[in-house]
Amino acid sequence: MTALGFLYPGHSAEDDYPRIEQLLGSDIRVDLVHTDIGEDAHRVDALLEMGSAGRLAAGVQELRHAGADAVVWACTSGSFVYGWDGAQEQVRALAQTAGMPASSTSFAFAHAVRELGVRRVAIGATYPEDVAGLFAEFLRSADVEVVSVSSSGIITAAEVGTWGEKELLALARNSDHPEAEALLLPDTALHTAAHIPALEKELGKPVLTANQVTVWEALRLADRRVNAPELGALFTREPLVQA
Repeated sequence: MTALGFLYPGHSAEDDYPRIEQLLGSDIRVDLVHTDIGEDAHRVDALLEMGSAGRLAAGVQELRHAGADAVVWACTSGSFVYGWDGAQEQVRALAQTAGMPASSTSFAFAHAVRELGVRRVAIGATYPEDVAGLFAEFLRSADVEVVSVSSSGIITAAEVGTWGEKELLALARNSDHPEAEALLLPDTALHTAAHIPALEKELGKPVLTANQVTVWEALRLADRRVNAPELGALFTREPLVQA
């Protein structure tokens, strides 16, 4: 049994995780612990506090007791807001506290883009424009070419969590760019796990979503590969461990 641990801020799209666990369909367990979100605001000061070492450390003990093999901070904005170097320090501190390999959703996106072998991406962000721009800067630090950034200007994760397939498809269509080799949807508050094949069919290219890449990153840390086409092109890469 491979046990994957996730620290998820608040309550928005956490039901993506048991859905993904079901789609993996193997000896993989997804353990999710909710962290204190503090102020629900896609605003730089609130995001820095949400991703602080103290808030993350508070949830680690439960994952250790559950026997997690790796832990991922399942929040994109609460990691890239620190910048590349600050986000690295964030996961180093998390790994030290947890006593296991650690990462965050922001690094998951950077690693997933590399895994797909693409260089040029478009971003479809639910965040306000300034926060979306920080994600683009983070990706550029990973040598990813960002050809376009779309911002929906939503302040709270709670509002993002109410979006359904209609709003998700509209976001993807409006955010895609003809020069982009993949589209990135960075908010872990956005329900995407049930819709990735539809998104990729609609756009004709890989789509990377926050909760999808977060689980993939935990698998990578645990040295596991799973073939799960219902989770998109990212989960059909070689070499495969059949579920």
